[in-house]
Amino acid sequence: MSQSSKADVPETTSAEIEPSSRPAFVTTHWSVVLTAGRNDTTRARDALARLCQTYWFPLYAYVRRRGHSPEDAQDLTQEFFARLLEKSWVGDADQTKGRFRSFLLMAMQRFLADEWDKVRAQKRGGAVPLVPLQFDTAETRYGVDPADPATPERSFERRWALTLLEEVLNRLRKEYETEGKGSLFAALHPCLVGERTAQPYAELAAELGVSESSVKSAVHRLRQRYRQLLREEIAQTVNDPTEVDEELRHLFAALAGP
Repeated sequence: MSQSSKADVPETTSAEIEPSSRPAFVTTHWSVVLTAGRNDTTRARDALARLCQTYWFPLYAYVRRRGHSPEDAQDLTQEFFARLLEKSWVGDADQTKGRFRSFLLMAMQRFLADEWDKVRAQKRGGAVPLVPLQFDTAETRYGVDPADPATPERSFERRWALTLLEEVLNRLRKEYETEGKGSLFAALHPCLVGERTAQPYAELAAELGVSESSVKSAVHRLRQRYRQLLREEIAQTVNDPTEVDEELRHLFAALAGP
């Protein structure tokens, strides 16, 4: 960065470049989502719709790995999510065990075995209200991953973990952008990965026009908020908050591979 560019960035304290403190996020746990199967409440339905819209892609990829064409996979995935409430599948789930991730995979396996002929006979959408899913990017996302020798089930677990991490990163980015600090996030978010000692703090300090200690503090807060959002996102998909740590270990094991 040139001297003139640096001059355009005033010297800033670490407190000034950090996101401001935020109220605690009220999580939507799996136990809350379960109520959507029995009680037609706006909160419960919104919670389920949000989870379906966030985590549809791992199921779509699972259906593709089971040998279905892109068009059939779209039909099946759309029909599956649309029927979750109609058929009371969520309401029949065991509230005392299991995670949303496990429930979805098991429910999809049963759906593929029992409902495929019915879905294939219908026109796309049928009589069931559609859940808005972004299928226009589905095949692009599906084709990005290299050939995966793992089973469809293990691939589903890995894609679930990647989708969750992507959702967390998007939430974090939006928080910074809302506070007018999108450029700060763009500069610092690569520091979320790798060892702290390997981060280019000096280069970032020069780029941002702040002290190196300010950058280290900003990165620390970024990582801290990322971990908090990660736990909050996982908490939405488990039955009990005490299960978050176990689910976190499972997801990172899925990312690590066999």
